[in-house]
Amino acid sequence: MKKFVAFARVSSREQQREGFSLDVQEEALKRYAKQQGGEIVRFTKVAETASDETARRHFNETVDYAIKNAGVLDGILFYKVDRAIRNTHDLCKLEELEHRHGVLVEFTSQPFPHSPAGWMSVRNLANMATFQTQQQSVDVKEGVQRRVMMGLFPQKAPYGYENYRKEGRSLVRVHAEHGRTVRRIHELYAYHGCTLDEVGERLVREGFRFTRSKPRFTRSKIADILQDRSYIGEIFFRGEWWPGTRDHIVDAATWERIQTLRLK
Repeated sequence: MKKFVAFARVSSREQQREGFSLDVQEEALKRYAKQQGGEIVRFTKVAETASDETARRHFNETVDYAIKNAGVLDGILFYKVDRAIRNTHDLCKLEELEHRHGVLVEFTSQPFPHSPAGWMSVRNLANMATFQTQQQSVDVKEGVQRRVMMGLFPQKAPYGYENYRKEGRSLVRVHAEHGRTVRRIHELYAYHGCTLDEVGERLVREGFRFTRSKPRFTRSKIADILQDRSYIGEIFFRGEWWPGTRDHIVDAATWERIQTLRLK
């Protein structure tokens, strides 16, 4: 009976919806192995983003396993070229695996002959996959910068705010409960003469809580909140603070008073 190793990866929710989910890949790879009169002795499934280091580590571990066990393996299976190859380094590793170690590289939904012409086709598809990955990275960075220029958070909103979607857009608004808590923290420190520890105690007595699972605020969390310019409407991006367009939780005068008190 032939022996194979297999690798399946899904890089985004969009690809899952388009039919490249882990379940679809696993079923196809196992069916292929059975049709070839063999079995899969090692199956690696990775549900990570394409650029995630964890996904690349699992890919490298799978190839390294195939190299170490080349004497008893007949092939390494992937669903498609772009499920395996995301850069030139990946391509070189697979070519070396087949040509130097004798482990055939099979893309079950994109079969190619194991010949120079076949590998030329693989290289062409690999180049397309590499381009798509690099272009996606550029698009994401440009999208993040556009959000900042529009006065929106480029990432998950800080405590006190919440992300929500409206007409397909990701927007930010003040969280009804947490926003009130953040405002109270600033009031206690600015106008009630409370230290950081005293602010924490007052919050407990007044029924304010950090989260349901962690009701008590730590001293360090209170300190972070008091110096975060997000609460006066600004956005931190690439080492600088930028003007925002969302609702403020704390007015500028209160925030400036707190910074003066903290420096004393």
